[in-house]
Amino acid sequence: MTDATFEDGREAPLNLGALDADDLKVVASLVQDAIFPTTEMTWQPAHHRFALLLNRFRWEDKGTAERRGREFERVQSVLVFDSVLSVASQGIDRGDKDTILSLLDVEFMPTDDGAGQVLLTLAGDGAIRLNVEALDVTLKDVTRPYRAPSGKAPQHPD
Repeated sequence: MTDATFEDGREAPLNLGALDADDLKVVASLVQDAIFPTTEMTWQPAHHRFALLLNRFRWEDKGTAERRGREFERVQSVLVFDSVLSVASQGIDRGDKDTILSLLDVEFMPTDDGAGQVLLTLAGDGAIRLNVEALDVTLKDVTRPYRAPSGKAPQHPD
């Protein structure tokens, strides 16, 4: 008899929260290289909420896929920021409904009172800045994983 491995565990959809900068680093690593059309960004000022419906590369599964010789996967996920006071963007043409954006990083720059700014860095010099009253982020998978259309893991030049 051998010990159980991580790969033997039950796979379940992600449902994570981030309430501080360290938590957000975990979420940021999981949404790196997520893609989404401009039409899947929603700002709800009355609810102080900004949300994205992402097609997220499953970084948490990459090693298992490589070891088992199976295809890489993506999954649709909702990334929600609550306690948002305002939203600003640059390098994004919201009028072009066919534009697909690629999320590279998510960072939190706190101020003294726990408020701060969340910066979502996009490929191609685009960015979204959220002014937040407090850091309150949720990442939740909402579909079953599917084969990554490219069949490859995203790569970044050194």
